[in-house]
Amino acid sequence: MSEPVLRARSVTRRFGDVTAVDDVSMSVEAGEVVGLIGANGAGKTTLIRMLLGLLAASEGSVEVLGGAPDRDRRARLGYVPQNLGLYTDLTVEENLEFSADAYRAQNAELPGRFSDVRRTLVRDLSLGAQRQAAFAIALAHRPEVLVLDEPTSGVDALARARLWDTIRQQAEAGVGVLVTTHYMEEAQQCDRLLLMVGGRLVGSGSEDDIIGDTRAIAVRTDDWAAAFAALNDADVPVILAGRDIRVPDTDPAQIDAVLDAAGVSAECEPVRATIEERMLVLARERPAQ
Repeated sequence: MSEPVLRARSVTRRFGDVTAVDDVSMSVEAGEVVGLIGANGAGKTTLIRMLLGLLAASEGSVEVLGGAPDRDRRARLGYVPQNLGLYTDLTVEENLEFSADAYRAQNAELPGRFSDVRRTLVRDLSLGAQRQAAFAIALAHRPEVLVLDEPTSGVDALARARLWDTIRQQAEAGVGVLVTTHYMEEAQQCDRLLLMVGGRLVGSGSEDDIIGDTRAIAVRTDDWAAAFAALNDADVPVILAGRDIRVPDTDPAQIDAVLDAAGVSAECEPVRATIEERMLVLARERPAQ
């Protein structure tokens, strides 16, 4: 097998007394889309910055395209950070030219769909258009590795679908992709998932692999507000989505007792947990440092 295009070996990063990333080992292969998921503060961005050579590891090591992330190897990367990495006082075209110079790329061009905005200042674009421009600029030098930190945040559903079409096209062409996302429907499009909680890698594989045998209780009641308040006050790991109440990894008898004490009539049905619920269970088991 060929070497992974990205690899971390037991990397740890500390900021004073805070351990942001704790003994994480992972890899991304060429042609693979790996989703890095976890709550805010889980350590995802810190891990990415170490992989890119933008932040030194306190312990462990990282490799990009078979070696340390030096200037030559970083020139073969495409990166979209959370803040997009664009200069808002430059036009889209000027941002492309700056990026092409930084990556020493020849004949870097924007797709034709940017023809109407190429001379527009980035600050005058909508957030969705800015994200699409950042994505296109990251691809303009034909990278071998793509690192995307929440690339579709703030983008409408149609634009997200188009960006994911592009991600899959890049993977099919042999590009290794590491992407973070808060959208679980996007996570399902990844070939493999890595779940971080409290700075540690606590799960990997498919969505089914990560969920495992975790179950949840769906609570059905007309008095959903009172049910949620009672469970929340009892420190039960309750999730409210609209008016749907779900409680992961909790004894149904405990839920019944809490609701009975609050005078709430409800039906409780065991169901398979979602990946978000599995994340909540793991977070409660291991609070962020």
